[in-house]
Parts: sequence; C-alpha cells; structure tokens
Amino acid sequence: MSELKNLLVEELQDLLNAENQIVAALPKMAEAAHDAKLKEAFEKHLAQTQGQVGRLESALALLGGKGDAKPCKGMKGLIEEGAETIEDGRDLDDLTADLALIGAAQKVEHYEISGYGTAKCLARQIGEREVAVLLSQTLGEEESADYLLTAITKPLLQQSISVEFGNGTKMPWGEPGETSSSDPSRPVMGGSKTRVASGSGVAALKAKKAKA
Repeated sequence: MSELKNLLVEELQDLLNAENQIVAALPKMAEAAHDAKLKEAFEKHLAQTQGQVGRLESALALLGGKGDAKPCKGMKGLIEEGAETIEDGRDLDDLTADLALIGAAQKVEHYEISGYGTAKCLARQIGEREVAVLLSQTLGEEESADYLLTAITKPLLQQSISVEFGNGTKMPWGEPGETSSSDPSRPVMGGSKTRVASGSGVAALKAKKAKA
C-alpha cells in the first residue's frame, strides 16, 4: 500500500507543477483572445486554477508528501504549443485565431481531466477519501471548463463559416436543408435515377419523331 501511496504523491506533484505552469500561461491566453466570452473564460479559469493549486497542496499534506512539484514534461509541451498558437494567430483573422486558441486550451483541459481522473481513482482505491474529494472537486471544474470552451466554439465556428462562404460561394457540403434531389449537378440515386433515365428516353423519342 505504501508504494501505491507514493505513486499517488508523485501523480499529485506532477499535477501541481502542471497547474503552476497553467497559472503562468493563462494571462497570456486571455490577452491573446479576441472574443469577449473567451477572454472572460480564461480569466475565470485562472482564478479556479489558483484554487486548484491550493487543493493539491492540501492533498499532499494529507498524504504526508512534500509540496515540491516535480517537472511535468507533458504540460510543458502543451504550454509551448499554446505559445506557438498565440504567435501564429497574429497572422490570422480574429475568429480563426480564437478557434485555434480554444483548440490549444482544450488539449490542456483534456490532459488535466485525465490526470485528475486517474489520481482520484487511485486515492479511492487506497482509502484516501479526503484526498479523493479534493481531486473530485477539481476534476468537476476542469470538465466544466472544457464544456464551456466547446460552447464558445460553436458560435465562433458558425461566424467563421458564414464569413468564408458568405460571398456567394457554394459550401462544398451543400446548403442547409439541401437534398441530393434539389441539386441537378449531383448524381441521383434510386427511383429518381430511373425517372431521369426515363425522361432522357422520352426526349430522345420526341427528337426522333421530329426528324421523321
């Protein structure tokens, strides 16, 4: 059991370092965001993350582990990708830049959701219920943050599509509500194909009679 407890301590130290990296990165993401709701979401999550750091420190204290966080290489890579996304976004329109920023942020959220889910399960299995409760609270916040980012994405994506195809260009997947039978350029399937073939045959027969 002590080995499992040590494993849990290491997992929490890894998460602690990850959260500290996020605390440093979120202000930059908020500054880079153009959409007001996205900027607000990043600012709100910064306050949440600072609280999550406190929970991890409390959990480590309950386990008798040190609060020193070991370097989280996985989060370091994600944060670096996020920084690249911010830099690349300077050459993009506002909508596209925000959508790319959300993608980078959700990668971070999914990493955290995975980490907290694993740690919570381990804490429960070894009877560390107080620790499990702390981790469960943070896990719920991370899942809510991810859900909020998805909700923000939808209208931004719709605006982006509207701008890109709003100049009269036909969308490659068709207009909303359009069926294959309403587009003469598309191949017609089933019974419609038979009717088209029959119609062509009637036209050919009329032309033959006209020549006669």
